[in-house]
Amino acid sequence: MSAPERGSDRRTLIADSAIELVAAAGLRGLTHRAVDGTAGLPAGSTSYYFRTRTALIGACYARLAELDLDDFDGGAPPESTDRDAAAAAVAAVLYRWLTTGRSRQLARFELSLEAARNPELATELHRAGRGPRELAAGILAALGATRPAESAELLVAWADGLLYDRLAGALAHTRPAPDPAELTAVARRMLDAVLA
Repeated sequence: MSAPERGSDRRTLIADSAIELVAAAGLRGLTHRAVDGTAGLPAGSTSYYFRTRTALIGACYARLAELDLDDFDGGAPPESTDRDAAAAAVAAVLYRWLTTGRSRQLARFELSLEAARNPELATELHRAGRGPRELAAGILAALGATRPAESAELLVAWADGLLYDRLAGALAHTRPAPDPAELTAVARRMLDAVLA
């Protein structure tokens, strides 16, 4: 493996470890030293690759977007024009994010709030958020949306709202476990609404 590949792997390890820390302890737990420890790296490794906290959070945004797109078959353009199939695909991803990907989504929400306070991070968050919106626009265009980009904004906002409500909202701890059939029905209603 060449040096650039090792550096890239280490950056990914650092970003993944930082996301894990934020999910577990919030932003107060995100320090370069804590990331080094979580990643099992020598002291100073995180600060070598990401000199500032802002740079480290920016790396988290990029990694979260990459992982989220990977959950949708690597962000491949949709091939189906069937709403039921699209709803099932969206529901499968929502289910994953509410179960095995729960901590990653909690970290995403926590990290997103930081961008509201830091203009430098707002640019990074915006860049990271384009990919999922472009993917949603592609899905909606394949389903016949007349204004897919506009509809994608609404679909992503609804999905984020659903995730936030189920993971961190006031009633999150009283809700039953996520149900794939219920999520499929919800995803179908969201698709029907944005395509109306």
